[in-house]
Amino acid sequence: MADHIFTGSGVAIVTPMNNDGSVNYDEYGRLIDFQIENGIDAIIACGTTGESATMNGEEHCKVIEYTVKKVDGRVPVIAGAGSNDTAFAAELSVEAEKLGADAILSVTPYYNKTSQSGLVRHYNYIADRVNTPIILYNVPSRTGCNIRPETYAELCKHPNIKATKEANGDLSALVRTMALCGDNLDVYSGEDAQAFAITAMGGLGVISVFANVLPKESHDLVQKALDGDFRGSFEMQKKYIALMDALFSDVNPIPVKAAMNLLGYNCGPCRLPLAPMTGSGLEALKACMKDYGLI
Repeated sequence: MADHIFTGSGVAIVTPMNNDGSVNYDEYGRLIDFQIENGIDAIIACGTTGESATMNGEEHCKVIEYTVKKVDGRVPVIAGAGSNDTAFAAELSVEAEKLGADAILSVTPYYNKTSQSGLVRHYNYIADRVNTPIILYNVPSRTGCNIRPETYAELCKHPNIKATKEANGDLSALVRTMALCGDNLDVYSGEDAQAFAITAMGGLGVISVFANVLPKESHDLVQKALDGDFRGSFEMQKKYIALMDALFSDVNPIPVKAAMNLLGYNCGPCRLPLAPMTGSGLEALKACMKDYGLI
């Protein structure tokens, strides 16, 4: 594959909210600038971390539009546009393309789930309706639906299906996927704790929650692996693993939003049904951030 959507660390950016639950666009713009100024390689808007599951279609598109305009070509913008409704996922993907997204992130169907043949039909239906490259998003812990290596091999035959964000935690399955797909499918780690491992295996980087807090460090960790400095990359992975774990100590994006608020950003609460961190959980997050000198 001659062209890649991005290499390095792409941030699965949080969506700041006002107290009334509306999107805080002023603070969102501040976060985008913070990310780009600190070396992030791509912005992923309206992903799981961006709380896309609680956005209606109009709001979803407005956030994508704002992201594209604010980034203004400085780094690629990848728009989350997945759904368990194939027709709606296709409509949202078409709109993201019209709004200028550089790529689409399309999560596997959730709740109703599907068979492997259903996944092929679902993704081909979407890919037939856009020209923008698609990153598949495999996160069975959230969706209950896993893309098997043989299914990846079928999906990557479509010219618009370019990559996967792999977060099934199964590196053995990922090896089989990479063996079957070769250069026809780029791979990004969907888990910060596996950023080094997947990049060292031949992946192109990570789509990261951790990067919300430390974008430069996330970029550097991956870049070292891309440059062949595996020891240096692994040392960074070990150094920051406790913080990465802390950012997943509750349902994503509850901890990372709490962390950004502690850093002085006005990211507000998550939308219901996600509840704020309190008590011992919040204190443990604060203690971890203090250990890293962040607060």
